[in-house]
Amino acid sequence: MDYAAAFREENRAFSELVRDVDEATPVPTCPGWTFKQLIRHVGRGDRWAAQIVRDRLDDYLDPRSVEGGKPPPDPADTISWLHGGAQQLLEAVELTGAQTPVWTFLGPRPASWWIRRRLHEVAVHRADAAIALGCEFTLDADVAADGITEWLERVAIQAEKAAPPLDAGTTIHFHATDTGLDERGEWTVGVDGEEVTWSHEHGRGTAAIRGAATELLLVLTRRAPVSDTGVEVFGEDSVWEKWLDRTPF
Repeated sequence: MDYAAAFREENRAFSELVRDVDEATPVPTCPGWTFKQLIRHVGRGDRWAAQIVRDRLDDYLDPRSVEGGKPPPDPADTISWLHGGAQQLLEAVELTGAQTPVWTFLGPRPASWWIRRRLHEVAVHRADAAIALGCEFTLDADVAADGITEWLERVAIQAEKAAPPLDAGTTIHFHATDTGLDERGEWTVGVDGEEVTWSHEHGRGTAAIRGAATELLLVLTRRAPVSDTGVEVFGEDSVWEKWLDRTPF
């Protein structure tokens, strides 16, 4: 996948969705936030990642200290500010070198890691905006499926700091029904001791979650309940419920 192109397109789609929006409008899927906080979070996040990459940081950067991290006072300049943050990240990766190790919240990763991370961050926040505005939300199946993979990669690492999302001996299988995804649209997740493990293997889980990749991503990231989507749950409901309870990342 061309992550840079996909990130640029997602930034464009988010920006167009929030163009001329009333910034006081609440964002129900981000409790306590309005569009003002959502827009600032997305735009600042891109600049945060860009500064980490540009300065080749090996330690945490306080987002509040990010250069240009506050939206412009004139709402008319918001769209160019959002576009500018995405461009800064792409340019920073190119200048620093895609394989140059930099700080991430998962440990050192190549600078290009941040483009993929920001692609999926902005995509989920575009879903937040669409839900708040009552608009349809969809992603290209390849992007949505990769978003699920990236989500599981983070769950596997971040779950080490909390209770495992599955009990020993149980597994959960996610299956995206979109045509053309093949193995990229299947994920079997289990636990090995205290570690979460997963693969793209086809398998029969203690619970199975099946639906279009976009909708699977929405339910995995708690943007929509299963009941509001075409996603189907098979097997033991308690396994799926425990997964949701223990993956609030």
